[in-house]
Amino acid sequence: MEVDVLFIIVLFFIGFIGSFVSGMVGIGGSIIKYPMLLYIPPLIGLSAFTPHEVAGISAVQVFFATFGGVWAYRKGGYLNKTLITYMGVSILLGSLIGAFGSNLMSEGGVNLVYVILASLAVIMMFIPNKGNDNISNEQVTFHKGIAAGSAFLVGLGAGIVGAAGAFILVPILLVILKIPTRMAIATSLAITFISSIGAAAGKVATGQVLMIPAVVMVVASLIASPLGVMVGKKINTKILQWILAALLLGTAIKIWLDMLG
Repeated sequence: MEVDVLFIIVLFFIGFIGSFVSGMVGIGGSIIKYPMLLYIPPLIGLSAFTPHEVAGISAVQVFFATFGGVWAYRKGGYLNKTLITYMGVSILLGSLIGAFGSNLMSEGGVNLVYVILASLAVIMMFIPNKGNDNISNEQVTFHKGIAAGSAFLVGLGAGIVGAAGAFILVPILLVILKIPTRMAIATSLAITFISSIGAAAGKVATGQVLMIPAVVMVVASLIASPLGVMVGKKINTKILQWILAALLLGTAIKIWLDMLG
């Protein structure tokens, strides 16, 4: 794919806006950037990415974005190492299988997985984030089988579309496993970082990553995500969540119509 100055500017814009919005509303950036990468370049007359290329670019960007988040939480005492071990191993296995397997899937198949994840994201955004905050970090217990099994399934989907899966993991940790909120948020970042290792490695190994677009997206996200977090603390994010949910739902419907058309 030919990369010119305009193309790099557009990619940076997509990366910046996607990461800024994800920082504001606390949802994984790749679930937003996937449709933006898929539809915006051809809309303004530039070369289009395939779903495989979009997933590859997203996987690399997510790796760096989640690394930054884990680094920020490393000293807070909120990273549950047992949970990270059980869910991390499972999600790594799932994301590796998903990333390698996606190379054998049709473009429609990759888009279908995105549609399912986007629909889940819309639902998950409105589940009340109430972890079991009345217990101390030392008292945390969880069902190891459910933790490992759910992480594997999240990893499988995340590996296919190059997402991190945090938007699904956080509700699982809070609602199903009853993990305290701060620990759930910090630990989910560590687990999704491990997932992104598998997804990025699989995408690179199978030649699904365009490195220049990936680097541009990484730079944009590292600048925009912290800004989005700062702005998100000062405004009513519920309004943004409704707008974002409508956009994700609209994208999912468009992809369904494209696949059925």
